[in-house]
Amino acid sequence: MVDDLVRTPAAVADAERWTAHNYHPLPVVISQAEGAWVTDIDGKRYLDCLAGYSALNFGHRHPALIAAAHAQLDRLTLTSRAFIHDQFAVFCQGLAELCGKDLVLPMNTGAEAVETAIKVARKWGYQVKGVPANTATIVVADGNFHGRTTTIVSFSTDPSARDDYGPYTPGFKIVPYGDLEAMASAVDETTVAVLIEPIQGEQGVIVPPPGYLQGVRDLCTTRGTLFIADEIQSGLGRTGRTFACDHEGVVPDMYVLGKALGGGIVPVSAVAADADILGVLSPGSHGSTFGGNPLACAVGAEVVRQLSTGEYQRRSAELGARLHTDLSALIGHGLIAVRGRGLWAGIDIDPSLMSGREACERLAEHGVLAKDTHGSTIRLAPPLVIEPAELDWAVERLAAIL
Repeated sequence: MVDDLVRTPAAVADAERWTAHNYHPLPVVISQAEGAWVTDIDGKRYLDCLAGYSALNFGHRHPALIAAAHAQLDRLTLTSRAFIHDQFAVFCQGLAELCGKDLVLPMNTGAEAVETAIKVARKWGYQVKGVPANTATIVVADGNFHGRTTTIVSFSTDPSARDDYGPYTPGFKIVPYGDLEAMASAVDETTVAVLIEPIQGEQGVIVPPPGYLQGVRDLCTTRGTLFIADEIQSGLGRTGRTFACDHEGVVPDMYVLGKALGGGIVPVSAVAADADILGVLSPGSHGSTFGGNPLACAVGAEVVRQLSTGEYQRRSAELGARLHTDLSALIGHGLIAVRGRGLWAGIDIDPSLMSGREACERLAEHGVLAKDTHGSTIRLAPPLVIEPAELDWAVERLAAIL
């Protein structure tokens, strides 16, 4: 007999009844959270090892971020960009300095930021590089995940993300990820940008070969095209550096940021670049009602302050080394491969044992939340505030289900 006090099954059924089925979530209904832990409506606690796909780098309800949000909620939440508010310049200056760029253009979601980068690159190509009108191309990598808009899925190679959404937006060339020769062959006089993820998260935390990012930088510099780094998942401390590009000492022409920039409180994204790039925009040529709103800027400014100390980058590097050492010990004992940097790992489970989905369901039963992707691959991305003992416990639970 089902316990009448157990609320989860009914809540899951209600969610399935009243929403479009564009997700297939685990049957966990979260009602509270703090730090690296969440609690469901039946009182069961879970260690969150997904962290909102890196949106929760600072954990759930980080005190300083919550305080910044509360203080702003009591004063001002929205003006639109028709006016300037007192948090706008604070956020934009802080983020520009963190990125080492002249200017910042705030938006809301990651997909909006990618769309912004595409528009800016094309406009730059026509106005600065001199590409003939309506001929601009952008080189991207297969296995990419940059968002869900119709333009972005036009250059996706994931059938589930792309199929049945045509006609597709032209102007993109797809080359194998990590293949510099293929990229060099694809770049021509119409190329306005190369758009890549320094580490491909959705694909299974795929780290490119050593020297790849530097090779992309050199190619773009030589050919006179923009290097756009989508650091929406990989940036802001996740890999043990502020940006994943930092691991090779590479500075792109344009950073695309999101997820953790909102502190796990509000959607915040941004594009950061120098004035000779973002300067191609003029009043009315691009915009967003909610982009750069006061609440978003107050939270985003506090995120920048948290990152400015380097504490979270160090934690990610140190705990990430611990995580990867422990996970690598499971290769041959249920795992067949481990990839990643910092507190970010893609692990391939022996498909003869179970699927990634089944592994995540079993982990949830053991109190750990993770997310599968592409068959038998699981992504682990715990909040950067996780404690060493908690990290060890999560790996022990993984070993137990294997």
